Amino acid sequence: MNTKTGDAMEPPPPPSKLCRDDGVYLTWEDLCVTVSNREGSTKNILEDVSGYACPGQVLAIMGPSGCGKSTLLDALAGRLDMNTKQSGKLFVNGYKQALTYGTLAYVTQDDALVTTLTLQETVYYSSELQLPASMSKSEKRKRADDCIKEMGLQEAINTRIGGWGIKGLSGGERRRLSICIEILTHPKLLFLDEPTSGLDSAASFYVMSRIVGNERRNGRTIIASIHQPSSQVFRLFDNLCLLSAGRTVYFGPAGDQANEFFATNGYPCPLLQNPADHFLELINKDFDEDIEQGLVERRSTEENVNILLESYKSSENYKLVRGIISTVCEQKGEKLERKKHASLFTQCEVLTRRSFVNMYRDLGYYWLRFLVYLILAFGLGTIFFDLGYNYNSIQAKGWLLMFVSSFLTFMTIGGFPSFVEDMKVFKRERLNGHYGATSFVVANTLSSMPYLLLVSLIPGAITYYLPGLKRDYHNFIYFAMILFSCMMLVESLMMIVASIVPTFLMGIITGAGVQGLMILGAGFFRLPSDLPKPFWRYPLYYISFTKYAYQGLFKNEFEGLEIPNKQETSSGLLSSSLSSSPTISGTIILKDMWQVETSYSKWVNLAILLGMVVLYRLLFLIIIKGSEKLKPAIKAFVMRPPKQVISSS
Repeated sequence: MNTKTGDAMEPPPPPSKLCRDDGVYLTWEDLCVTVSNREGSTKNILEDVSGYACPGQVLAIMGPSGCGKSTLLDALAGRLDMNTKQSGKLFVNGYKQALTYGTLAYVTQDDALVTTLTLQETVYYSSELQLPASMSKSEKRKRADDCIKEMGLQEAINTRIGGWGIKGLSGGERRRLSICIEILTHPKLLFLDEPTSGLDSAASFYVMSRIVGNERRNGRTIIASIHQPSSQVFRLFDNLCLLSAGRTVYFGPAGDQANEFFATNGYPCPLLQNPADHFLELINKDFDEDIEQGLVERRSTEENVNILLESYKSSENYKLVRGIISTVCEQKGEKLERKKHASLFTQCEVLTRRSFVNMYRDLGYYWLRFLVYLILAFGLGTIFFDLGYNYNSIQAKGWLLMFVSSFLTFMTIGGFPSFVEDMKVFKRERLNGHYGATSFVVANTLSSMPYLLLVSLIPGAITYYLPGLKRDYHNFIYFAMILFSCMMLVESLMMIVASIVPTFLMGIITGAGVQGLMILGAGFFRLPSDLPKPFWRYPLYYISFTKYAYQGLFKNEFEGLEIPNKQETSSGLLSSSLSSSPTISGTIILKDMWQVETSYSKWVNLAILLGMVVLYRLLFLIIIKGSEKLKPAIKAFVMRPPKQVISSS
């Protein structure tokens, strides 16, 4: 829609006259966004921003760092955090309605993808998650193949995404893959947040030309925030929204008319210079200190911005933007309807399969931990080898079982890096509406169970049989179930930490600290009667899962045993009243030596642990659902009367 130099900007056709009747006009008027900090003060991020985006055209939101580009993009897409306040008017085809699932696609700056999957697998899984149950699996795969071809990714379909230790897709391919995933539902609006970030100029141009060419043919409305595009990329844009400190410096065609606007105000673009570089140089306030010190010879940025702001508000472009917004609201287009997802059962099933494959291929998820568990199991088995059933074995078995229930399960913390990556992928896909939090929690739980069972059975068998614990198979099954429950609990705990703590290092420290408290308060290193009552006895002793684990293991080993009493003096492990008894029953050992609660069965301990697993997973679900900070766009906007259009002087 670029015009000749000096010509007035022609308004786009109203929705009723579109050559494609399924296009979307997005208009916004007097949009303001403020954010509150912890001290209670507020800061304006956007101030009275107005504009529009048309079907089959590309709107570029440009400006220096911190000018509000991403905030404007998030505001238009309804993705702002809850600590922000919005005011203004937002219309979709002339209606005040929210942008719902399937009507828009939002491609974030960071490509959060499952690194162990191939490109084709990634798109196939996404198609099964996003597309409705009314489509067959073959239809979904055809849609996925079409999107892969549309993005020009056919040559890389069998290449893994790549990550640590794996060479995979290039940066440009990853970016196109992220877009490919989001356009599976054939959305009518496409939001791109810094689509060229991290790419060289050649890759940036190839990626953007591929996107722009396809989306124009499909009649999609494209809005992209971009920091500093190359001259080739800049020529791909139809319209330009230039921001400085949250205010609109220019809105209009991105070609000759933008150059004309700056030249008219005394800022002509030098020959052979990228117009985008020229515009950003004039409005970037980061280097005002250099100007004041005479290191750079030009006007101050504040002066430039004020001149451009006043000129824009009195320009024909400004009045025309208002006129287009009014026209679109009067001649309303098609109302958008929310598209359907796959069913909850399908989402759980697909996510479980995808997560299982990821866990299988990622050596650091379970296999490395499995190797560490084998080494520890052989270490415990040889150190406590063949303890037997004599008096001297009582304390040794106690230490062995305590190590199993606490320090062996403590190693589950090693999966935290993988949990963090899972959460990154989940947050991106959840924000884009691919599936719900319930599906993610169920799938993560089901996919991890086979691997945890493997760890519980093989290293568990080595730890159990080499020291010579009870030989009955049902005792070993109980031992393995306790070990499995503890690992599930620690994984659940670390998933909770990963959803709350913002950084990797803080997550490791927090998870280790919580587990350390659980171990200290379990009643082994200090018997329950010796624990200080504030905090340690009440409530930590009763909420520590380690307590129920080691008490269950003690009951599993000592109940029903009769051990020969060979203590030589009354200063033995047990009370002196037992010095004359020829044998010591396991129940006495549990009560007198370890102060284990024997009023209920060992199966109650296991049931409590399994109940804690369910409770921790539910808590994880509640936290990630509660941390969703999306505002529905239609509720986020406080209606304000539009300002009067400033007439040209």
